[in-house]
Amino acid sequence: MKKFFTLILLSSITVYSNNDQKVVPLKKIDTPIVIDGIIDKAWNSVNEINGFFQLAPYYGKDPSKHTYAKILTTETSLYCLIVCYDDPINIQQNTGKLDDFGGDVVSLMLDTFGDKRTAYKFAVSAAGVRADCRLLDDARNRDYNWDGIWFSDSKVYDWGYVVEIEIPYKSIQYNSNLEYWGLDIDRWIPAISEDQYWCRYEQNEGQRVSKFGKLLFEDFRPSVKGLNLEIYPTAFGKLTYLGGNKYKMDPNAGLDIFYNPSPQLTLQVTANPDFAQIEADPYDFNISRYESFFSERRPFFIQGNEIFMPSGRQRNSGFYTPLELFYSRRIGKKLPDGREVPIIFGAKAFGRYNDWEYGGFVARTPEKDFTDYDGTNATEPSAYFISGRVKKQIMGNSNVGVLFVGKQTTGNTYGVLDVDGAFRGSSWQLSYQLARSIKNSDGDYAASMGYMNFSENWATGIRTRYIGEKFDVDQVGYVPWKGTFNLVAFTGPIWYPKEGSVSQILIYTGPIIDYEKVDNYTDHGWLFGYNMQFRSNWGFEINASLGKSKDLSVKYDSYELTYSSWFNINPAWSANFWGGYTKTYNFSRDYLAFYSWAGGSFSLKASDIIRLGTSLNMWIEGNPSGNVEDITYNARPWISITPVNDLNFYLYID
Repeated sequence: MKKFFTLILLSSITVYSNNDQKVVPLKKIDTPIVIDGIIDKAWNSVNEINGFFQLAPYYGKDPSKHTYAKILTTETSLYCLIVCYDDPINIQQNTGKLDDFGGDVVSLMLDTFGDKRTAYKFAVSAAGVRADCRLLDDARNRDYNWDGIWFSDSKVYDWGYVVEIEIPYKSIQYNSNLEYWGLDIDRWIPAISEDQYWCRYEQNEGQRVSKFGKLLFEDFRPSVKGLNLEIYPTAFGKLTYLGGNKYKMDPNAGLDIFYNPSPQLTLQVTANPDFAQIEADPYDFNISRYESFFSERRPFFIQGNEIFMPSGRQRNSGFYTPLELFYSRRIGKKLPDGREVPIIFGAKAFGRYNDWEYGGFVARTPEKDFTDYDGTNATEPSAYFISGRVKKQIMGNSNVGVLFVGKQTTGNTYGVLDVDGAFRGSSWQLSYQLARSIKNSDGDYAASMGYMNFSENWATGIRTRYIGEKFDVDQVGYVPWKGTFNLVAFTGPIWYPKEGSVSQILIYTGPIIDYEKVDNYTDHGWLFGYNMQFRSNWGFEINASLGKSKDLSVKYDSYELTYSSWFNINPAWSANFWGGYTKTYNFSRDYLAFYSWAGGSFSLKASDIIRLGTSLNMWIEGNPSGNVEDITYNARPWISITPVNDLNFYLYID
């Protein structure tokens, strides 16, 4: 039986709350505030934002450390001051780079469209390191690929630390006609694993954009005029050693353009991009009949990708994942001989109009010769890739959208048309997706659905997926499971102890159904799981499944046992461990046997500026006689040196 189910829940905690009374009037000043971590006199003109709420580790109890914030604005920028009281010996200050740091952290979150579904998050550590992202799907998902232009600084005192933030209005998208924006502020104290929020949230739900407080515009509306144009010319070269003390130099150049003609529209253009600086994909060991999936890492494709994402992805659990119909790794892809198809240019636009979101994408790749797997010469034809997306907000913070992705070569048309969306309550979400593939005159249908509900004492989840036999989107998407139907469901009690070391316990069970037309058989079974999390910021999960399966005319009793654990109990180190044992069909060796895997990752803070660690994986393949056929190991040791914030040297060996 396949690996059907992994449910890793991050702690999410709260009792009934109402944040309607949390309103902050925004006061306008004429003189910009100097961002230096020093509390200027200008901050004395506004009241404190206080009354923070402890989300973890002891839900609902008074925060152990006092926190307050203040917010001001000028004509061009929004300013936020966050003051955190603590003994300096407890404040963790770690150097880092954008979106990658640890230690004490505060965050400012803004729902700038009032959609109660999406928001910007701006985070700053006590050491002054920044992180930013987009909160999506009512904070059920995060997009850390968004990087804005904003400013901050921090300063540690003998009574605590201060963070100041400046957000230029021209660097974010917003609705300039709104009377208020959604607002929340949080503080993370790693020494005691305490998470404070200005707003209150339900224990079974976690943070929700739909429950933000309000930043009220009384006599001011943000409206920044100007060119808002950024141009980044790039130059790069490739030096090849030819042997005999001879070298070949290939100079090249490219161009990146970012343009914001209005607060609700962004344009991006890239010409002749070079992605040589992108970290290589991790090693992948695959014995299934389907190709491996690799995440997109190239900046042009991940920046502003929010509009093209299907609705419903669950960041916390990973239980439901929508079909990947726009798989940008197909653009400029790697060919069988290791060469990559270059990209001549790419352009995208995305924005909003009232309750509508829209986006468009186009890219051009040239013809490229390569050597195929069988040693024959072949040519990848030149192609245009296009995509269009429209989404509309409905029924509060639910949404529905349409997506088209296409690839056009000489004589061939490939693509997919999709309708997807999600209905949401604060404790539940029902996501859906229906798609039709296009391959010249051929096509077929696919659909997926995911439902997740965490009430105060019970959890339920259902996911299902149908892929037609002729549903072929291999040129533009990643949906390799042609001719299949899959259904997984679970339900069970969940506890949130008010005292003691345990913060959450979940026990669940449910059915598994998996049909593959190539086998003309419906695999079926039952799953069991146990998840426990602790207030000291570690936890583990154990899953087991039993059933009947068939692969390539071989019927068998299938079973699988998996475990995973995570440890973040000490600021000096963190670790994860995982593993499993299963009876399954090994498609790489063409026989039925046991298969096992184990792995872990470890990170150690060696000094204030040096962090080192490694990941280690082991895969054990059995044979039909029950003996070990082969063992494969993979390690990726690394060292990260950050002498000052945002200057990082990273070395790894794979």
